[in-house]
Amino acid sequence: MGKILMKGNEAIGEAAIRAGCLNYFAYPITPQSEVAEYLARRMPEVNGVFLQGESEVAVGYMIFGASACGERVFTTSSSPGVSLMSEAISYIAGAQCPAVFVNIIRGGPGLGGILPSQADYFQATKGGGHGDYRLLVMAPASVQEAVEMVMKAFPLAEKYRNPVMILGDGLIGQMMEPVEFPEDLRTEPSNKDEWATNGMSTRGDDKQNLVKSLYLDPTALNDHNLLLKSKYDQMKKEEVLYEPVNMDTDYKALIVSYGTMSRVCKSAVAMLKEEGIEVGMIRPQTLFPFPEKAIADAAEKSSCKIILSIEMSMGQMVEDVERCVKGKLPVSWYGKCGGDVPSPEEIMDVVKERI
Repeated sequence: MGKILMKGNEAIGEAAIRAGCLNYFAYPITPQSEVAEYLARRMPEVNGVFLQGESEVAVGYMIFGASACGERVFTTSSSPGVSLMSEAISYIAGAQCPAVFVNIIRGGPGLGGILPSQADYFQATKGGGHGDYRLLVMAPASVQEAVEMVMKAFPLAEKYRNPVMILGDGLIGQMMEPVEFPEDLRTEPSNKDEWATNGMSTRGDDKQNLVKSLYLDPTALNDHNLLLKSKYDQMKKEEVLYEPVNMDTDYKALIVSYGTMSRVCKSAVAMLKEEGIEVGMIRPQTLFPFPEKAIADAAEKSSCKIILSIEMSMGQMVEDVERCVKGKLPVSWYGKCGGDVPSPEEIMDVVKERI
């Protein structure tokens, strides 16, 4: 199958179907509503289910119910909508249920604006709800990568029995790019009979499966949280993804950037190279687990004088970059968060000012 020109939001919906997810519950919010519009038509064509909830709070618990039954399920939303789902996401993580959440980020805080932003980094990577839980967080930089990450997200959610969050933004959702869909992954989740509440008669088993996140005994709750932590530690060992750019040079500065902003930074790195200024770049593709070792190793380069975290936010990922660098080099932040995306020329000027 060749490439198809598709809007990002629609490609995300199609990718979920091709990953074997036939359950989509959502509530409309700009700039991701086209996912629901697309799946309202497509899900009936593939014997799937699309249900618009009465609110994002309701959608979160619809996701919990379906995932507890062992069904592949996902939703898409945007910043304030994900905030309303945060309690349910904590329950889903605590109950060890697989589910996929896609956040096409808009500006904030509050209602903010509908233009692209990356200001939900803390919400996604630090656990936006209550308790000691983490999400596996992926950040595409193109519509093609969004498709691939959506299709990978479902088996990853099932591998860890944990929610996976994909962070896009208004540009990823609204832009049109040619995409090629990988081979369909329409298989049944492999291990759901071991834990899901899908009926003893269905499983042919007398054992009851109980999905819960309530542990009233303090020792039991501590043990449960240690079990969850072991999964997050495993993610750190096995699931880190990043793209190195121009890292085989004697770069004077290192840029760390992700998603849409990284596309601009990549152009700036190429343009600076033409002027004889070498700049390296690391693009995290997973925000949790974060490419800690790659950034720490990059900070050891003798030619490197500064590390810049460039984000469409008021400075959130920069804290993780600083944590990786551990004071070995100065870490600087640059960004905007009103919906304007810095230009390559603007990034070039920032780099020249700070090296």
